[in-house]
Amino acid sequence: MKQKKSAKTQLLLLEDVINLGRKGELASAKPGFVRNYLLPQKKAVIADKRTIRMQEQLQVERAAQSAKDKKDSQALAARLKEKTLTTKVKNDSQGHLYGSVASSDIVKILEEQESVTIERKNVILPKPFKTVGTFDVHLRLKEDVAATFKLKIEGETKVQEPKPKVEVVDEEQEEALAAAEGSEETSDDLPMRSEREKEMKEELEERSKE
Repeated sequence: MKQKKSAKTQLLLLEDVINLGRKGELASAKPGFVRNYLLPQKKAVIADKRTIRMQEQLQVERAAQSAKDKKDSQALAARLKEKTLTTKVKNDSQGHLYGSVASSDIVKILEEQESVTIERKNVILPKPFKTVGTFDVHLRLKEDVAATFKLKIEGETKVQEPKPKVEVVDEEQEEALAAAEGSEETSDDLPMRSEREKEMKEELEERSKE
């Protein structure tokens, strides 16, 4: 026999709740979520004739908060646009990090270096950074305002640059080349040397006859 699904409870939201709604909106949620989270955290109240009268005032407050949040987010986006923040991470000699720089690290970097408080959900990062270099970091601030800043990841270990190729001549090769050059010069001089020796020998013989 199939069990009946729990009927959702109708609520009036007192605060924005992710994946549920904004302050002043009517929403429905499962009884367990309502009982264990929304009501104890005072993020919602059960929707009835009494609480519905609160809706208009809540919506006015939400509109005012929305305008303020958007203005603040736009100001922050403009401020971060020209920023390059820096972090140092352990790495190998090829520039690969031991670990990575993830959304939680970016939240911490912004808080420490710019006194900016955001949540991990505000960081748009498909995958963590795993190498040294300078990267664009994209954020989605309140009221869906987009922001971007540059993050320079420096390694604690110096990255080895490829050395230029140098043609090395072996000592034995150098000696062999020198010997070959010397033998060429000697062979060129042989005809002239033997001709001179012949002339000197003939001259000595003529003097001995005298």
